[in-house]
Amino acid sequence: MEFNIEYIARLLLASLLGGIIGIEREVHGRAAGFRTHLLVALGSCLFVVTSIHFYEQFGNTSGIGPVGVDPARVAAQVVTGIGFLGAGAIMRDKASIRGLTTAACLWIAAAIGLACGIGLYFIAPFVTLLAVISLLLLKKVENLLKRDTYSSVKIWSEGIDNHLIRIEELLGGFGLQLMNAIVEKDVSNRETFIAFEIKLSNRDIAYELFENIATIPGVKKVRIE
Repeated sequence: MEFNIEYIARLLLASLLGGIIGIEREVHGRAAGFRTHLLVALGSCLFVVTSIHFYEQFGNTSGIGPVGVDPARVAAQVVTGIGFLGAGAIMRDKASIRGLTTAACLWIAAAIGLACGIGLYFIAPFVTLLAVISLLLLKKVENLLKRDTYSSVKIWSEGIDNHLIRIEELLGGFGLQLMNAIVEKDVSNRETFIAFEIKLSNRDIAYELFENIATIPGVKKVRIE
């Protein structure tokens, strides 16, 4: 293959744009940061460049008979493959899930690499700009919004049968609803373990709820995460 300056430019542009998105993730201390996003964009671009070269070298461009090589086939597999990498960035942290934004950044970095590889020199930087604006500026907008949060509540108590009923009544007084409840009863030791999730609009309610649950007769230990 002869030296192709345009392919080199596409690979460099993909590395630059992927690295720009990665810097934002790096600053926020994410595991998938600057190098990861740069390599994802670079690799995606290389897949497209390679696909194009396959088509130029082995494809039938005479217009007679089948083409023989589909230049989009390898690029299509990048979309599937990046899903596995993105899934590795998503982690469940107690009642919440972390890493969704990083997974989306890896996905968009791959898309930018594909765009660079095919020669979309205007679209790729434009999408990078939109992504950076979304990550930096819209974060401030999100902080101004009133959002619900989910907390996990765990209660250890003596084996009193109506504990769950009392807890549901207590939650009703706060306008809360018990979700995903798990009840475990140790018959031999007469102990009960209750775990559930609640949706909160204010963290102060969680602290007040904590104090009220602790006053229920028979409750030995309470944890809110």
